[in-house]
Amino acid sequence: MALEDYKNIIHRCFRCGYCRFTSDCSYLGFNCPVYDKYRLETYSPGGMMWLIRAWKEKDIEWTDSLATILYSCTTCNNCVEHCKFKFRGDIVNIIVAAREEMVENGLVLPPVRRFLENVYLYGNPYRELRTNRDKWTEGTKIKQYTDEEFLYYVGCVGSYDARCQEVARALADVLLEAGLSFGILGSQEDCDGNEVRILGEKRLFETLVEKNTKMCDELGVKKIVTLSPHSYNAFKNYYPDRFEVFHYTQILRDLIKKGRLTFSRELAYKVTFHDPCFLGRHNSEYEAPREILASIPGIELVEMERNRADAFCCGGGSGNFYTDFFGGREGSPARNRVREAYETGASILAVACPTCMTMLTDAAKSEGLEEKLAVKDISEIVKESL
Repeated sequence: MALEDYKNIIHRCFRCGYCRFTSDCSYLGFNCPVYDKYRLETYSPGGMMWLIRAWKEKDIEWTDSLATILYSCTTCNNCVEHCKFKFRGDIVNIIVAAREEMVENGLVLPPVRRFLENVYLYGNPYRELRTNRDKWTEGTKIKQYTDEEFLYYVGCVGSYDARCQEVARALADVLLEAGLSFGILGSQEDCDGNEVRILGEKRLFETLVEKNTKMCDELGVKKIVTLSPHSYNAFKNYYPDRFEVFHYTQILRDLIKKGRLTFSRELAYKVTFHDPCFLGRHNSEYEAPREILASIPGIELVEMERNRADAFCCGGGSGNFYTDFFGGREGSPARNRVREAYETGASILAVACPTCMTMLTDAAKSEGLEEKLAVKDISEIVKESL
């Protein structure tokens, strides 16, 4: 929907503040990562809606400062989860619609422009060659998709980020160990477009959807398993409804229940799990990762004070892992989250998202905790115990 379509909704927010906290308003801390960072009303969801309305009605002019505020939102959906009003489901949609209007009018900021241009030209935000997209598979038994049961969609971060390439390989090894029939697109894989859509480039997103859907149709793909919750969100909610889409934790949980993955090594780890926003609040999957961890011998799972629907965002959503509107400075969402994980007494911070992996790994280094708190993907922990 265009921004104009929300004109009868956008004025209804009167900034009561529920969107900034956890569900029980226990004041554990501000749960909106942007407001928590800046502590200015303009950076709260309600403040953004007021600014968007004022801009739309020409009460204020567009400026770089306004764009910075609107692009700092990670679209973590905390506001959608905790708002008390009927329009709650449209809060993030309104922010995305405002970004679409900025894109249409050529008003985006340079980091956002570079992200979108790179995806258009290279199929990823890193300016990496498309032919390098499957380099992470070298030396493995991973096959190109032909007629396998599942397409393993890796995504941009898993394909190009060095640390997340290790995660992509670990998951593939686990799936091979379980005897799952799967293949990858390799150098033919393109960006799923989740962040492209959220950053407001509607036309580019539609192009990616059309291209990826056509490729999957030609290959006969029926089931897709994704490494990233961001990809899962895009394929599940914004692509044509003709694929069965799974996040990998859902597949691993089922494989364990069916006895196709057998653990032979006990891991004496105390682990805390960070809920990815696009798996949890966007798609209501909180239990699959926890069921996997609970099934591994020796694992002691301890929860952070903010978890599940109240989990605190790592700050990487909405392309911020690239555009970096928060920076890695003191008080950034990722550094706050790492400290919260460390306070549980856990030695491992488990993640199930490549974007969370990059944000929290960097944050652990910035906090000087890399020797005390290892950031590991759930697939890596599973592989270690096989």
